[in-house]
Amino acid sequence: MKSMTVSEVAEAIGTPILGSAKDATDDSGVTSVEFDTRKVSPGALFVALVGERVDGHDFVDAAVAAGAVAVLGSKDLDIDVPLLRVADNDAVLQALAELAARSAAALTAQGQLTTIGITGSAGKTSTKDLIAALASAAGSTIAPPESFNNELGHPYTVLRATEQTRFLVLELSARGPGHVAMLAKVAPPRIGVVLNVGSAHIGEFGSVDGIAQAKSELVQALPAAADGGVAILNADDSRVAAMATRTRARVVTFGTHPGADVRAENVTEDHHARAGFTLMTPRGAVPVQLAVSGVHQVSNALAAAAVGLEIGVSLQDIAQVLGASGPASKWRMEITDRADGVTVINDAYNANPEAMKAALKALVTIGTGRRRWAVLGEMAELGEISRAAHDEIGRLVVRLGIERLIAVGAGVRGLHLGAQLEGSWDGESEHVPDWEDAVRILGDELRPGDVVLVKASRAVGLERVAHALLHGNPPASGDADENGISE
Repeated sequence: MKSMTVSEVAEAIGTPILGSAKDATDDSGVTSVEFDTRKVSPGALFVALVGERVDGHDFVDAAVAAGAVAVLGSKDLDIDVPLLRVADNDAVLQALAELAARSAAALTAQGQLTTIGITGSAGKTSTKDLIAALASAAGSTIAPPESFNNELGHPYTVLRATEQTRFLVLELSARGPGHVAMLAKVAPPRIGVVLNVGSAHIGEFGSVDGIAQAKSELVQALPAAADGGVAILNADDSRVAAMATRTRARVVTFGTHPGADVRAENVTEDHHARAGFTLMTPRGAVPVQLAVSGVHQVSNALAAAAVGLEIGVSLQDIAQVLGASGPASKWRMEITDRADGVTVINDAYNANPEAMKAALKALVTIGTGRRRWAVLGEMAELGEISRAAHDEIGRLVVRLGIERLIAVGAGVRGLHLGAQLEGSWDGESEHVPDWEDAVRILGDELRPGDVVLVKASRAVGLERVAHALLHGNPPASGDADENGISE
């Protein structure tokens, strides 16, 4: 973050300084913000949040012992450092956003920081990882770990940027109208990328057109072309392409469409579903071989390449970085071969209809000539289309020729029935109540050389199936940090 005194932090968030030590220490320098005591270092502002399992206020003493110079929280505390107290947990998050906005504005005003925002129904985190790798080739880069794209993770990531940071790469997730616009105000992007408009979270928007409107909030937040604003839009998605009329920024398009500014030609796939293609740009052409699996990654790579060109990365460096960038965030098309020849594809971090279809198609390619298993859980937040969407995925499993399906949980009974009705399967599809039953079936029936895809929305926790297949036991659930916040 931009270095501030405790007094300046209090002024930025509009909160008085409390505590017995405030007079002596309100000019202490704040150089970082942390909500996990394990990451606190001297000069930190410790943010005490009330989590589902533990209360961050219980860890304030540990944070102060580790070097925290002030605490932001929502409870009265008897501590030896200044306390910035607000009304409740929501107010803590709002204060964090205000502090992040103040820091981002100061860093941008210095002329060194370029903020790059990414939104879309699918592929945000994979694209963020690729863009971050390309930006790192051009200068010091900050990007969120995993998919820190909500009211906590977004400002926290912004506050990791310092005077030395040249590029700040951010995901902007939408759970309702106005959410992308709200996040964009924290750190206004100069470059905005819209990947696609699908049905993820449609239950909270009401329609795909509603989702498109929410995603367009990113390009509406960009500065005008004369001020350096750039909107990077997917030419293969008509709803995204139409956003060109909603922005003042200069528009750059990407895709396989012949008219796209940055496009892929001659697309191929290898045995691990890793795509190769010729990258065509206004600056010339270069061959690219991706290190990530799934032909859907071509679109993500093109979006990243378009950003790379805008920030001055050469074509050759773009090809080299894309070719060397494997999955950087966990549980996203992680492919592991066991000693017995079984291949496990752990794509259990998230799921929506578009991403599910892409993963199943990758399974088909990776498992060519082998027996293929799809272990699938619920796609959450689909609202009224949930039943039809799960039925469609079940039928697609059959149409793609995938040999075995295990549908896990009450939310995917329709997926199981869709598969049965499509193919009149007798035993090829099984519906089980929980992940332990899936592991039992796999343990009894997997053969050397089989390929297993594990995919569901994050809340289902199907990563435990992949972990059990690879390590013999599931990971501890939650992975909560000491402030009660889970990634």
